[in-house]
This record gives sequence, structure tokens and C-alpha cells, in this order.
Amino acid sequence: MNNYLSKSTATRDDQAVDVPVAISQRSKRYVRPDSMQKHRLSVLTVGSYAIILLATVLYLFPLAYLVNISFKTLSDYFQNPTGVTKTVAWVNYVNAWNEGNFGAYFFNTVFYTIVATGVSVLFSLFIAFPIARGYVKASRFWYTLFVISLFLPSALIPQFQLILHLGLYDTQIGYILVASNLGLGPFLIAGYLKSIPKELDEAATIDGCGYVRYVLTIIIPLSRPILVTALLLHAIDVWNDIIGPTIYLSNPSYSPISLGLFSFFGLYTNDWVTLAAATVIVAAPLIVLFIFLQRYFISGALSGALKA
Repeated sequence: MNNYLSKSTATRDDQAVDVPVAISQRSKRYVRPDSMQKHRLSVLTVGSYAIILLATVLYLFPLAYLVNISFKTLSDYFQNPTGVTKTVAWVNYVNAWNEGNFGAYFFNTVFYTIVATGVSVLFSLFIAFPIARGYVKASRFWYTLFVISLFLPSALIPQFQLILHLGLYDTQIGYILVASNLGLGPFLIAGYLKSIPKELDEAATIDGCGYVRYVLTIIIPLSRPILVTALLLHAIDVWNDIIGPTIYLSNPSYSPISLGLFSFFGLYTNDWVTLAAATVIVAAPLIVLFIFLQRYFISGALSGALKA
């Protein structure tokens, strides 16, 4: 009996001694030194910055090369096409603006962009608000329908037939109607509006605020980042559109700046410095607009995508 108790006690003691040893051995396998974790984080940080730097160079190098060519004289360009310019030939921009008639094209494009973008963003907001709030039946179905529409092919032929039968072919109003498509607007705005507290709607209803007044005076200021994002995306689409004007506008006096640049390219194929200056003229307004609105664009795009 005593021998049995002594054996069981020894066994328990051995287990009591062996368990901490096993735990310590296991912990040694999984615990990493702080130096290894810091080294791994530093490698990831350096790699991330290297990728960002490479992407920045890939995006900015063509633009810098284009601006560099636009400031060269034609003789300097043929002597050294890839070298850095030693002169600033502003005359290239003057010649491109005057000879390409970009003044009229620029006015048409600004008019199309402002009207079409404003109509598109406003309609997107009034469509996305009740869907995001669930004020319409089958709101999830309508939201999914907007997402599916992004992957559908272009309805170019039906749109052309509709504009033709309405008698709006070769008119500025007809092209603006076509350019005022919704695109990503309802999808982004609906995702962003889900983050705005619904209690604001109830408080506005109690105070007697109407639906349209509530959207215009309260929702629009709160949704400024996503509205700017939708505005920029649609403005870029309208500004750079060349297929739509080619199909719906045959009168040269209605042509936007994209068609003007295309015509200019056909006339001045060998005058690369003037052609580069014309390209910079076309791209400069959007670049300036993005620089001033980039903080709203980035925050709005991230918020709309994540909250959707």
C-alpha cells in the first residue's frame, strides 16, 4: 500500500514537473524575437515604398516627357528627341491654341462637362438616397441591379436610335442627354450614405423638413467627399470622350476639345512640339482640378467602396 502511494505520488510529481517544461518548450517554438518582427516590418515597409515609387514614376514619366517636348523648338526636337529641353518655347502653346481653334472647342467641352456632370451626380444622389435608406421596396434588388449594370455592354445602338427618333441628333442637348449617364454614381453614393445616421431623417421629419430640402441642405454637405469623387470620375469621362461626339455630333461648331485634338493631330502629324503642346492644353484642366480636389476624391472613393 505504501509502495503504491509512493509510486502514484512520484508519478504526479513527475507530471507536475513535466507540464511546465512542455509548455516552455512549446512557447519557445512559437515566440519570435522582437528583432525578427521589426526586421520583417522594415522589409515590408521598404517594399511598399518601392512599389509606390515605381508606380509614381510609371505614371508621371509620360507626362513629364510630354511637357518636356512641348517646350522644345522643332529643330531641337529632331536633334535630341529624348533630351531635356534647354529652351522654353511658349510659342508652341500659342500656335496650338490659335491654329487648332481650341478656344471654341474648350468652351463647348466646359459646357458639356458642367451640365452633364451636374445632371448625372444630382440624379445619382436622388436615386441612391432612398435605396441606401431602404425607403423603396426591394432596395437590395435595385442596388444589385446598379452593380450588374456596370458589367453590361454599351447600349450604343439603342441610344443612337432613340436620339435619332427624338430629333436630337447633331444637337448639344442630345449629346448632353447621352453624356449624362449614371455610371458609378449610384453605386458609390449609396455605399457612402449608409454611414450617415438614419436618426437625422427622423429628426428632419419631426422638424417639418421636406424630402427635397433635406437632401439638398443636409445630405449634400455630409456627402461632399463622395459627391466630389463621382463628379471627378464623370467629368473625366465626359472631357475625354471622343466616341460620343463622333457619333452624335456632325457639326464642327459643336465639337468638344477631344475631337479638336484628333483633328489637330491629323493636320500637324509631323509637328511634334506643337502637337505635344496641344495635348498638354487638353489635359491641363483635369490635372489642375484633380490637384485641388484630391483629398475629397481619395476619402470619398475609399469610403464609398468600403461602406458599400
